Amino acid sequence: MNIGSIIEDRAIEKRIAITPEIAKKYTDLGFNLILPKNYGTHLGFSDQDYENVNVRFLGNDQEIIKNSDIIIQLVLPSDEKLSFLQENQTLIGSLNAFLNKKKLEDLKSKKINCFSLELLPRITRAQSMDILSSQANLAGYKAVVEAFQIYERAIPMMMTAAGTIPAAKVLVVGAGVAGLQAIATAKRMGAVVFATDVRMASKEQVESLGGKFLTVEGSENLETEGGYAKEASDEFKKKQEELLSETLKKIDIIICTALIPGREAPKIIKEDMFKNLQPGSVIYDLAAVQGGNTVFTKVDEVVEKEGVKILGEANILNKLPISASNLYAKNVFNFISNLYDKKNNKLNVNLEDEIIDKTIIK
Repeated sequence: MNIGSIIEDRAIEKRIAITPEIAKKYTDLGFNLILPKNYGTHLGFSDQDYENVNVRFLGNDQEIIKNSDIIIQLVLPSDEKLSFLQENQTLIGSLNAFLNKKKLEDLKSKKINCFSLELLPRITRAQSMDILSSQANLAGYKAVVEAFQIYERAIPMMMTAAGTIPAAKVLVVGAGVAGLQAIATAKRMGAVVFATDVRMASKEQVESLGGKFLTVEGSENLETEGGYAKEASDEFKKKQEELLSETLKKIDIIICTALIPGREAPKIIKEDMFKNLQPGSVIYDLAAVQGGNTVFTKVDEVVEKEGVKILGEANILNKLPISASNLYAKNVFNFISNLYDKKNNKLNVNLEDEIIDKTIIK
C-alpha cells in the first residue's frame, strides 16, 4: 500500500505529518511512501534523509494524491487538492470535523474514508494516538514562554541587596492538557500559579503540580464522559465571574486554554474584569481561533486594553514545528498501525473498534 503526504500551506502550517524517523517505521511495516521534494527541508529534514529510508518522490500534489492509498495531512487540504481524491482512498489528519462537516460528508459520499483524529476517544488504548494531547502539551508550554517574554518584569522571586522582587502570579484558565503543562512550566520558572476549571477532577492534578485551584462555591463536575469540559450553567458562570474578578486583582499573567469541542470558546475574562488587572499584565489566549476566552482577543494581533496586553495566535505550534511534527507523526503512525491489517495488506475499518468508530466520518 502507498502512503502519501503533500506540503501544507506553509503560511499557516509549518508542521509535517511524516518525519524521516517515522517514514522508516512505515517502510518497515511494509508501506511504500510518496512525498514531494523539499517536504521537510524547512524543518531541517533533507530529501536525502527521506531517500535513506526508501521514500519515493513525485513531482506534484495531484500525482502524489492519485498514487496514494492513504493520504496523511495536518489539516484538510484545499478544495482543489481534495478534488484529486478518488474512490476507496483514505484521508487521515486533524480535519476539524465540526467546522468542515459539509466537505467531509461530500468526501464520504464519494466513498473516500476520512478519519479526523481530533475525535479520538479518551481511552487508554488511544493515548499513543492522541494528537490533541501531544500538541496541547507543547501549546501550553509555549504559551507561558511567549507570555513571559512579553511581561516586562522578572518571573521568580529575587532577593537582592537593593530589595526583594516578588514572584509573578499566574492564572491558568482551563486545566486540561494545555493548562496543566502551562501550570508546570510557570512553576518551573518560579511563578506563583493559580488555576480554575469547570471539571472538579482537575483540582487534584493542579495541586499535584504546585498550583492553587480556585474552587467555585457549590460547583458541580462539568465533565463529559470523554473527559472534555462541557457548557456551564448560568449560575456557575456567575459564581465563576465573581471569583475571577476578585482573583484578578493579584494576577500578573493569565494563560487562557478553555475550549469546548465544536463550540465557540467560552468568554471567561469579561470587559468589566479588566479594571481589576494591573497595567503591564499579560494575557495569552490559546482559545483565540475559536473566538477567545476574553472579549478582546483577536487572532494574530497584540491587543492592549487598560494597559493589559492580550495575545492570541492562529497556530502557536508554528513556533515549535519540529517538536510538534515529531509528536504528530508518531501519533498518526500509531493510529495507522491499529487500522492496518498487515497479513492481508489492507485497512481494516472495523467499526467495533471504538478508536476507528469514533474517528471515521460517517
